Amino acid sequence: MASNLSRRRILTTSTGAALGGLVAGGTARAAAPGTSSSRSAAAGGEETRSLDELYRAAVAEGGRLVLYAGGDTATQQNGTAEAFRARFPDIDLTVVVDYSKYHDVRVDNQLATDTLVPDVVQLQTLQDFTRWKRRGELLPYRPAGFSKVYRPFRDPDGAWTAVSVIGFSYLYDVAAAGADAPKSPYELVDPRWKGRIASSYPHDDDAVLYLFSLYQQAYGWDWIARFAAQQPQFNRGSHSPGLAVSGKQKVIGVGGAGSLTTPATAPTRWAVADGHPFMAWGQRAAILRKAAHPTAAKLYLNWSLSTERQRGSFNGWSVRTDVTPAGGLKPVWEYADAHVDGFPRFMEDRAAVERLKQTFALYFGEVKGDPTPGSLGLHPGR
Repeated sequence: MASNLSRRRILTTSTGAALGGLVAGGTARAAAPGTSSSRSAAAGGEETRSLDELYRAAVAEGGRLVLYAGGDTATQQNGTAEAFRARFPDIDLTVVVDYSKYHDVRVDNQLATDTLVPDVVQLQTLQDFTRWKRRGELLPYRPAGFSKVYRPFRDPDGAWTAVSVIGFSYLYDVAAAGADAPKSPYELVDPRWKGRIASSYPHDDDAVLYLFSLYQQAYGWDWIARFAAQQPQFNRGSHSPGLAVSGKQKVIGVGGAGSLTTPATAPTRWAVADGHPFMAWGQRAAILRKAAHPTAAKLYLNWSLSTERQRGSFNGWSVRTDVTPAGGLKPVWEYADAHVDGFPRFMEDRAAVERLKQTFALYFGEVKGDPTPGSLGLHPGR
């Protein structure tokens, strides 16, 4: 890994920002205008209409959009929603946040009962997008800028595309950790951190599960046993470690998102170390073929992939190859320790995932607690 991600360059997390989408912005047009407001992407090509043209068409369609987004709290997508509404005030946007593993089966049930609610799904469960594509449930579509998306972050037929990069690692309270701050995940099993660690359950969230599987592969099952002996405080939701650290309940948080571009003076630091694993992925989004508002859905994807939105990502990383990451970072896929291409493969092997979940339950105990977004039922957003 490059020197700008050395063990000692460990910067601050923005608690709860991980799954909240990109920051406000994006007033520019998605592409050069087409010759007609009704002009769409040619067969096999990208969208040619501008954001303003798509906006007018979406209003004419009915002016409504429903997004099912993966996340940990009901408010976690508020930044995205507010930015979209500011740019497109005549679109009635509904964003429903829930764990991706509940949203996906919710959509399956809605499709089976002909009661589909969302137009767009934006989830961490990457395997669902390939499965839905095989079943013909997704609308093939290439928004403007699609060809600039990192190739493994987009379906070749346009069934789905990643719209943001999310990374998981560990973080710590700078003042409380002091000079003894852990320089790598391996040091989390040092006895000085016993009783001072918060973690999200790896067997409740597949991205956290993948992170812990990388730790196990790098350090062995003995390290997992030693981590369990640290008596970490486990909670549901990948936001929970950051909350525990920022709230001064614990010194270290494991299994949450953050940024390497935040100020070095910030009170908490999200850590990435040379030669040690972390994980990152492209959060996928797709339009459902039976969506009630497909034009508004297309507007959302074009807006999400616009260079203005991508340049405003909370962690500095973009899904686009033509957007330079902020803060001197390299594109996330250039960091081998991020295992960007490994996570999609991991997610496809559901039998292995389930075995690993049950194995971690033996080490850490069963998942306890209510889902942090609440219990939303079958048809939220309707």
